[in-house]
Amino acid sequence: MGGFDKERHAFTKRSKGTTKPFPDLNREALAYVLDVVEKKYEGKTDLESLEGEKKEQFEKLLTSENFAKLYAWAIEEVTPASVEQIKNTEGKWVKYEQGSDHMPLVESLQGHGTGWCTAGESTARAQLDGGDFYVYYSYDQNDNPIIPRVAIRMEGGSIGEVRGIAEEQNLDPYIGEVVLEKLEKFPDGRNYEKKVTDMKLLTEIDNKVKSKQELNKDDLTFLYEIDSKIQGFGYQEDPRIKEIREQRNPEEDALIVLECQADEIAHNQEEISEKTKAYIGPLSSGIFQKISHLKHIYTSFPEGKIRRGDVEIGGQNVKEIERRLEEKGINISGYAKDMLESDNFTTLDSRENMNLVRMKVGDMGFDSYPTTDEIYARAKELGLELCPAEVGPALRLQDTDQPLYEWYYIAMKQIAGRYGSPGVFLLGRSAGGLWLIPWTNPDSKWNSGHQFVFRVPQVSR
Repeated sequence: MGGFDKERHAFTKRSKGTTKPFPDLNREALAYVLDVVEKKYEGKTDLESLEGEKKEQFEKLLTSENFAKLYAWAIEEVTPASVEQIKNTEGKWVKYEQGSDHMPLVESLQGHGTGWCTAGESTARAQLDGGDFYVYYSYDQNDNPIIPRVAIRMEGGSIGEVRGIAEEQNLDPYIGEVVLEKLEKFPDGRNYEKKVTDMKLLTEIDNKVKSKQELNKDDLTFLYEIDSKIQGFGYQEDPRIKEIREQRNPEEDALIVLECQADEIAHNQEEISEKTKAYIGPLSSGIFQKISHLKHIYTSFPEGKIRRGDVEIGGQNVKEIERRLEEKGINISGYAKDMLESDNFTTLDSRENMNLVRMKVGDMGFDSYPTTDEIYARAKELGLELCPAEVGPALRLQDTDQPLYEWYYIAMKQIAGRYGSPGVFLLGRSAGGLWLIPWTNPDSKWNSGHQFVFRVPQVSR
């Protein structure tokens, strides 16, 4: 299918060799089409909700079994809530019990343009088989709570997903407080607090931009995701991020975020001087001996941030490390425990501070998929060293505010774990909490987005 022609109320035919993107997926319209086709073959087609010419038109489409035409019709029948309607957040939550009749849920969603696949009978039935389902309905002009705004789907006793009615099923700009209050009542609701907070901040920045107000350092740090990724509830990132960034000048914004003048930013080794406060440029051989003292290091702004930090290791044995990990509720895989208890895992007798950098493989200058050995060799050229293995659990204990679904590797000499597979420590956070696990494939080739932590050697100044 090609693009949707609004005048013809139909999808164009996709030509061979075109590089245009495929049509956006409207999950509600898709679920509607799947439902009616399924019912047709079961002999249960029910078009009583349609009248007159509209019913006759749809019957012809259903007989033709032309998916593109059925899908186009369903999209036009899906009517999203108006801006005036979604500004009103007064309403109520309705709980649909696991295993209950799915039709009340389906009927409450169809025709409202939520974009949720739950508006389809088959999907709603399957989702209610898996757990409870909560929907927040705001009031319409007649004070009836019938406008779907937020869905919380449960998987057993845990939250499976949270969806809104904005683009890509993100939350709309007005509903954040309602969602945050509800999530506080779930045991795992805390995992979603950052998403609610991020959407609230993004809305505030969006409103500032629309009213032509200046953005300050905190606004820009958030917008450019300097400290962490902006998290939303949709299938893709909130489109407002890209829209706002496209209106900005990153070079000018960098001066505000980094609190520098233009002549205080070096873009190559030759420009580095005593007055240099930040570096934005390629990483060349031996560069970390020259810029290790700088607070701000980027290969490009804002995507290529080289993250700096310290961690203290030593002064404790393996049993003490394992006890501390367990006390903090860190998830440790069996393979990671094997590595910790290996003869090749050693700890320092006394405390020592390690200066670390974390960077993406792409920031190291690779334009293909390098092996682990190639990454390590490149780091050595840049003036970096491998970390002692003890950095893995020490950094895991320290980095307790790690963003959800972020993962990074400790660049270290590999340790053989279970079955003799050599591995390095991988630190991450999933919906199940913080993790310390091994990565055990020595033949891996890494893509540009993978992140490694290296040690910066002490430089005599």
